[in-house]
Amino acid sequence: MQFAQRLTNFKSNVFADMSMAKTRAKKTGKEIIDLSVGSSDLPVDPHIAKAIAQSLEDPATYGYLLHDGTRKFREAIAQWYIKRYGIEVDPETEILTLIGSQEGTAHLPLVILDPGDYALLLDPGYPSHAGGVYLASGKIYPLILRVQNKFLPDFSEVPTAILEQTKLMILSYPHNPTTATATRTFFENALEFCQKWGIVLAHDFPYMDMVYEGIEAPPSILQIDHQKKLSIEFFTFSKSYNMGGLRIGFAIGNSQLIDGLRQVKAAIDFNQYVGIINGAIVALDSPVQNIRKTVSIFQQRRDKLLTTLSGHGWHIPVPTSTMYVWAKIPENISASSLEFCLQLVGSTGVAISPGSGFGRTGEGYVRFALVRDSDTLELAAQKIATFLTGMG
Repeated sequence: MQFAQRLTNFKSNVFADMSMAKTRAKKTGKEIIDLSVGSSDLPVDPHIAKAIAQSLEDPATYGYLLHDGTRKFREAIAQWYIKRYGIEVDPETEILTLIGSQEGTAHLPLVILDPGDYALLLDPGYPSHAGGVYLASGKIYPLILRVQNKFLPDFSEVPTAILEQTKLMILSYPHNPTTATATRTFFENALEFCQKWGIVLAHDFPYMDMVYEGIEAPPSILQIDHQKKLSIEFFTFSKSYNMGGLRIGFAIGNSQLIDGLRQVKAAIDFNQYVGIINGAIVALDSPVQNIRKTVSIFQQRRDKLLTTLSGHGWHIPVPTSTMYVWAKIPENISASSLEFCLQLVGSTGVAISPGSGFGRTGEGYVRFALVRDSDTLELAAQKIATFLTGMG
């Protein structure tokens, strides 16, 4: 049987390797402390869960939900957006309901790219960004992120010959996996760059609330591209509201891009259960202190993990955002990031993500997801310290 050539881009997957390694470790009797997946372990707020539960009692909620049925949600999003960012958006033409922001970033290349067109993607970056380009039979030019440049790309490094074939650039700040943040000035430069070359600017914005004490709130791309000439932004309820498994998000931006995404979505799926959308509407009206409490918990966890690891000799820069720690593998260890993580989970049961899974530039790093309580993170750090002693 002969398969499409595009599938060759998906055959190598370090996260699949890690999943198998976790299974093997579990079979040997090890208790798995899984810090490899950025899925919050915190509960959904009771008022959100109540809205979903009440929907379950209504038989009318169980049918297919077409685009028109999401109008109330889109109107709530428009009100939330103007309240938060001071920018008006049309709920009919400039907002689209999504099954998480990942759906949007993965499908957007199908709207914009013809086979052979280029997309500019952050490296390291979120894997689904590349996956969407490959599904559209596009090509990727990596925007290399370096620690000396605070993990921000240098647009001047992209060759003119590539730019002439480029139709899309995807940014995402606060950034997964490096935890970097970006200023308004950076986004102004990005917008100017995209306008010059006629490139669609997409911003994946799942960590909009996940910045720690003393850090300025990150800007929305539409605060820069006020007229929505070439920009689109993706939001999710997975991080701020701990609703990852409920799969709910949305896109805001240029009406033509929104319409294109809507056409792709119509060919692939309907919308999620209306009860989940009712929960999301309630979430948008949540007290801001609820989100701040969530962020505070992740900050406390960050401090516990870093303090414990530092006490055992692994000194890691303090992240200012997201729910992750991005750490360079100790210099005395020669293993690749994947080898390091495979050996770690096999030896200790502690699972973290290899940096190579986020792109070539991620090699030499690992990512911790702060998705367990502080005591468990301290235990994980102690296990890692013992493991490092054996490797050194």
